[in-house]
Amino acid sequence: MSKTRKIYFARLAGRCLILILCALLYCFRRGAFAVLDGMNFFRTLSPLHLLWAIWVSDMFLQIVPIRNKVPLGSQKLFANRFRPIREKINYEALRRYIVTTTQVAYKVFVLWCLLIAAIGALYFSGWLDRVNLFLISVLFYVCDLICVLIWCPFRLIMKNRCCTTCRIFNWDHLMMFSPLIFVGGFYSVSLVVLAVAAWLVWELCVMMYPERFWEQSNAALTCSACTDKLCTQYCHKLRG
Repeated sequence: MSKTRKIYFARLAGRCLILILCALLYCFRRGAFAVLDGMNFFRTLSPLHLLWAIWVSDMFLQIVPIRNKVPLGSQKLFANRFRPIREKINYEALRRYIVTTTQVAYKVFVLWCLLIAAIGALYFSGWLDRVNLFLISVLFYVCDLICVLIWCPFRLIMKNRCCTTCRIFNWDHLMMFSPLIFVGGFYSVSLVVLAVAAWLVWELCVMMYPERFWEQSNAALTCSACTDKLCTQYCHKLRG
């Protein structure tokens, strides 16, 4: 097992612990969630402040070029992780690849919007409250790493080989914080705004630098160049 994969399993364990602790707060200390209301972020101290800081740091690492700490799948949008192939890039094939993967990516986007709309309908009908929406986001936070390390339903739609080549790798925060759209308050709004910013940076780079996102133009994305070995689908020659 690669170092990166071991680190990510440790992170998954940490996220599961966070989910359990949030559930305990929900059962025994509901007042901790008052930080979600309006500007209470600045008026009261809560364990949720630490979680907010972790989430903000994670998003910051997605919008600035970082080496060695963040998997290539998340950082391939930046020039410092781009290794052009030795042959001349087939730009027509590159264009077809980007168009095709973008069309499929936005099918995922529509499906996710339908899910969030259903959650919103439950919220506005009184079946869910703000704290429930927050807990759903924490659950999505756990599911994000389950998708990376164990099984990803989006791969069935995207048909990508692995996370390193995934077209929607940095959509994770936008997806996990989308239930917070209905919550309001500084805590939730700040997370949603930063998630949208990270998503926009990713999408703009796909349009401006498509060669960085295709393994036939970026040699760093090939199986033979993989150092992360993050997901379970990397090629056989890397398993030994």
